[in-house]
Amino acid sequence: MTCDLLRERERTRRRVLWALATFQPGNPSASHLLAILDNLDDQEQNDTPCSDKLLDLIEVRNSVSVMRHNSGIDIILEQTIPQPWRERFLQASIGSTRVTDGPYAADWDKFLTEWEREMQQLQNHRVAQAANS
Repeated sequence: MTCDLLRERERTRRRVLWALATFQPGNPSASHLLAILDNLDDQEQNDTPCSDKLLDLIEVRNSVSVMRHNSGIDIILEQTIPQPWRERFLQASIGSTRVTDGPYAADWDKFLTEWEREMQQLQNHRVAQAANS
């Protein structure tokens, strides 16, 4: 997959997750958003060879290097974030403050926490949709 395709897919995922957050699980208006996310998940599965399973959240959290910046703030080394997680973080962090050497570690932690919450919300929507079918 090219960087441009990955960027566009994760940009779309981010926008859809933000839009989905405006609906309560079970709201029929959310069904088109769930279909978009299902399609993105299918694309991701098709792009990932069987031997290259996507890292789960705990593995990603443990794989990223944190270092103390000379400003006294902990930062992360962007290049240690595996794809597609790096692009997900970048899309969620557009407009965030950072130092030139890397994003703030606190922003990375916030992203991971928010991702867990979003995935739980997504699961709640999927369960509600299945119950309404």
